[in-house]
Amino acid sequence: MSVTDAFDAVAGRYDQARRRLVPCFDAFYGTAVEVAAPPLRAALAAGRTPEVLDLGAGTGLLSLLLAAAVPGIRLTLVDGAPGMLAVAAGHLTERAVPHRTVHADLADPLPAGRYDAVVTALAVHHLDDDGKRSLYRRSAQALAPGGVLVNAEQVAGPTPTLDRRYDEVWTARITELGSDAEEIAGARERMRHDRPATVTDQCRWLDEAGLVDVDCFFKEWRFAVFGGRRPHSD
Repeated sequence: MSVTDAFDAVAGRYDQARRRLVPCFDAFYGTAVEVAAPPLRAALAAGRTPEVLDLGAGTGLLSLLLAAAVPGIRLTLVDGAPGMLAVAAGHLTERAVPHRTVHADLADPLPAGRYDAVVTALAVHHLDDDGKRSLYRRSAQALAPGGVLVNAEQVAGPTPTLDRRYDEVWTARITELGSDAEEIAGARERMRHDRPATVTDQCRWLDEAGLVDVDCFFKEWRFAVFGGRRPHSD
């Protein structure tokens, strides 16, 4: 089963498990929204509609949180799983949030446009390291001056010992939050497609892509939020 098939298979119930499988849900997604929001608010203050590109958007969870935090944005959602995109489109339509969906893989060319924020959550770790570096370069080029790239991501530990510890802590936490054996097995099946990289490596790749103010803004074991900004003048 491909990674897109694996996620399409659970599209209708994917969001129900998010708060269990991402134990630091509020801080994790909340930080991503906080990092992405300033250039969106600046665009509104300048009298134009902020443009957001959500890569690997899935069911639109991060897009919905951004739209709630900064009303008036316009979203472009990209995902390789049509079933997930259909769920996202339904949620955004219900809330009258302007959006378009693009069925594409993260290795494909990005939708044309200049974006005030390029965001992504729990998606880039499906790419190999060369794919990650390529996506960061293309995303940086798609940003408007002053725009931000924000990745809320599942990351690898900097050593094998720490990586194993990340997994032990995650398993204990999600069990405490009510994940049963079936849910954990399903998550681990999807994780067979994962190719996570460390925060240190990925922040370096953002630097190499030409972004500034690169930082890791949040980290709790395997969950991290990091990103950077395109300079106002290159």
